[in-house]
Amino acid sequence: MTTPWTPCPHAGTLHFDATSLRGQWSRLHRGDAEPLPTDAALLEGWVLFHNGEFQRAAETGQRLGGPGLTLANKATCIHASYVEPSETLRLQRLQAAATCAQGQQNSDPHNPNAWYWQGYAMGRYSQGISVAKALARGLGHQVRGALERAIALAPEHADAHLALANYHAEVIHKVGELIGGMTHGARKDAGLALYQSAMALNPDSAITLAECANGLMMLEGERALDQATALLQRAADVEPLDAMEHLYVDSARMALQG
Repeated sequence: MTTPWTPCPHAGTLHFDATSLRGQWSRLHRGDAEPLPTDAALLEGWVLFHNGEFQRAAETGQRLGGPGLTLANKATCIHASYVEPSETLRLQRLQAAATCAQGQQNSDPHNPNAWYWQGYAMGRYSQGISVAKALARGLGHQVRGALERAIALAPEHADAHLALANYHAEVIHKVGELIGGMTHGARKDAGLALYQSAMALNPDSAITLAECANGLMMLEGERALDQATALLQRAADVEPLDAMEHLYVDSARMALQG
């Protein structure tokens, strides 16, 4: 029997169904450019995701396979990043999502989210083991390569722009501009440009606003404090539609309090 995942705190408070989700799909998926499913079973899996039933959504996506793997990977990554309290389980699930995404690339190489979720999962895993350790193991190049491929396949994939911007910001923040650029291909100007692109593509998203705020602090330091605080406040003021947005808004409000 599968071990139950830690429940999302917002599960049970949201009540999407297939009809209401269709009506909000464009708004909810502006960041990841995922197309509206034509398969009724897959759409029901996404209903579970947006209602915060992440484990059931992941299991549904795995069972369906094909484009369902994107659902499985997104549910796993968001739960691991924002709900799961155990660091060991968090890292295990991020590794599993990265592996699943790599398999999806083999069967569907032109699916941008197969590349995006690999890059996202590996990026979060790298944060968990420390960016320095991840860079020493060569994970940074894999993260960057996967995210660049996602953007090449879907130039308006706002979340991929954000994740790649985070790569540049985190590497520079950890090892500095000189080593970051020479060894890992990380550049401050590239990071800032990617954050600007994400803001242009999805400007009202709590995800975009919060990630840009964090990235600006890594790249610009105290000079960006006022701008970053303003972005976080905008993120905290967003009226969330689904469980994932609730988690990002919660995170922004906690950051402001801290």
